[in-house]
Amino acid sequence: MPRDLSVLAQPRWLILIFLAAILFFYAFSFPLRVEEKVEEDPEITHRVFLDVDMDNQRLGRIMIGLFGKIVPKTAENFRALCTGEKGKGAKGKHLHYKKTPFHRIIPGFMIQGGDIVSGDGKGIDSIYGGTFADENFKIKHSHAGVVAMVNSGPDSNGSQFFITTVKASWLDGEHVVFGKVIQGMDTVYAIEGGAGTYNGKPRKKVIIADCGEIPRSRWDEET
Repeated sequence: MPRDLSVLAQPRWLILIFLAAILFFYAFSFPLRVEEKVEEDPEITHRVFLDVDMDNQRLGRIMIGLFGKIVPKTAENFRALCTGEKGKGAKGKHLHYKKTPFHRIIPGFMIQGGDIVSGDGKGIDSIYGGTFADENFKIKHSHAGVVAMVNSGPDSNGSQFFITTVKASWLDGEHVVFGKVIQGMDTVYAIEGGAGTYNGKPRKKVIIADCGEIPRSRWDEET
């Protein structure tokens, strides 16, 4: 047995082992670098807004950029729910975020809304009729202001979404990220601080009073 091990100590074997280690390193590190490159600065294809009221007082506007090239189906669902252009859904409810609440708000984590059916987190619908599949998990929950889909397990996306108030990497691979807040994080933090509780049930009524899409021709005006 000692003689067998000594063979590996010969220069030729040491070189082969070294080359194999290099190949192994590049085989596993290169895909990760590609994945991270997607996350660095995804292209924003659409901009939408949520005007938010807290206890019937205007709190502010949240402007969200959507990543339509990476997750086109998920981004289109959110965009159309902001405009309300699809009319009524499978549950007979208007496919529109307007007048719906942020029903779950947890300090140091996220704010959750978008239940267009029942307004309490139990309703599920989308512009595709019910739930739809996870597109991919290329974009990570890498910072505050990430906008992602709420789900009840794999391939169960509907209309509900959440906005992170911290980095939430433990959600990577579980929830589809489709956008980010590009303006109005002060409003997000005001919702978190003004209505959040540790059990998630808001202590104030927080409503999306109005919402819609910002035409590309007006992007410069809004920034």
